[in-house]
Amino acid sequence: MAFLQMQGTAKLQQVTQLLKSLEKDLQENNLSTADRVQTLLQLRQHGTNPTNAEPIYSQNGVNTLVRYGVEGETPDVRRAALRCVANALLLDPKMRQAFVDTGYSGKLAEKLKTEDSEDEMVTSRILFYATYNTTLDFKDLIKSHALGENVNYQLSRHAKQFPKSGRKPLSQMDELALSDTLKLIYNISKIFPDLATEFSPSIPHILKIICRIDIPSKPLDGLVGGLLNALSILDLEEKKGKVFESSPLFPTFDNNCNVDKLISILDQAISIYSPQELEAAAIPLLYSLIAIHEVAPDGPRKRMQLLLLPEDTDRSLPIGQSETLSSKLLKLSTSHFANLKVTISELMFVLSDKDAEKLTKNIGYGFAAGFLAARGIEMPQSASESYSAEDGPETARNPITGQRWAAEPQDSGPPMTMEEKEREAERLFVLFERAKANGLLNVENPVTQALHEGRFEELPDDTDSD
Repeated sequence: MAFLQMQGTAKLQQVTQLLKSLEKDLQENNLSTADRVQTLLQLRQHGTNPTNAEPIYSQNGVNTLVRYGVEGETPDVRRAALRCVANALLLDPKMRQAFVDTGYSGKLAEKLKTEDSEDEMVTSRILFYATYNTTLDFKDLIKSHALGENVNYQLSRHAKQFPKSGRKPLSQMDELALSDTLKLIYNISKIFPDLATEFSPSIPHILKIICRIDIPSKPLDGLVGGLLNALSILDLEEKKGKVFESSPLFPTFDNNCNVDKLISILDQAISIYSPQELEAAAIPLLYSLIAIHEVAPDGPRKRMQLLLLPEDTDRSLPIGQSETLSSKLLKLSTSHFANLKVTISELMFVLSDKDAEKLTKNIGYGFAAGFLAARGIEMPQSASESYSAEDGPETARNPITGQRWAAEPQDSGPPMTMEEKEREAERLFVLFERAKANGLLNVENPVTQALHEGRFEELPDDTDSD
């Protein structure tokens, strides 16, 4: 019976026999290299389903396989063994601690210094699984077994696969290896924040790959998604200490190249994904843009504001109703997906230099009010005045919608009667008072202000309403 088709007792018996032959070989060195590879490949196939493969999914089984994975005499032996281990760690989370208990984690981390992407892939994958619910000391792996250096080396190696011209698509194995190493960077940095700076040397390599990679039809999926996730978790602002003489975010040959590529990815993503998908996938990219703007010099900062804030052409309609990137972002900021709306609003606030008055001028009271109220920031009293003070008749804007007054639809109906004007004034008075009571506005009610300034005229009761 072929081992691929074995089930039940027959499968269990063969798995037991195969592992015993490997254990004996470790003591007596009685198998040829070809026999070792064949035995490990059979175990790998049996292990794809844990049922009746219990000897693999045991401390003794993992010990045996890890020894071959680290000490095997040829790459084929080591890869076959480590693939068995990776499979066990994926399918049975309890095996992750079993791997740690073998004591071979350090030697495996050292083997990440390799030129072979298949070796990189399986090594990074095992260490990635070990970030979940184990006692593995990643600080020791970095300090004593060069894990940080070896991870950074792999990012450098892959970056060289993306030359300026004549580039070819990555092989499937190169892409899988890079993806697994990026996941390892993300998890270690997320779970152990103090270790994130160990991977800061990878930042320029990640940016180089992002700049040179073709944007796929699903921009936030696959390798690009992994690159963006890793970038978002690293110390782009160098808060924990200066690493680079000149920031890799703004290379001297083109200060805006990284900004332009990241915003291009965002633009394509927002046109393709649903709000629900963006809630899950777009947050790392938005966080990176926020962090980059925080440390950007004047040129890239103005470039980001130009590309992400509403343009003059947006103001032919109420802000958020055109098809530009800024309008799409603002529409998403009103969605019911909490992380997405908060992160987009935060981006707009940062692009407005964290100034409430600039924010309301850039995106209008309508979009700014909720965000500022949630942050406990008072609505600026002078924003509406600055609209009229700085803009001419053709560019003056409605402070609520951000639309140019000149572009607003003109009322072609009959003029309001005096009674209608009084009712409208009363309605506005009530709305302003409610908004003030709820903390949404901190400006004087315009009706009250008009009364104080003597701009109301007391009319006799018999005044003609026409």
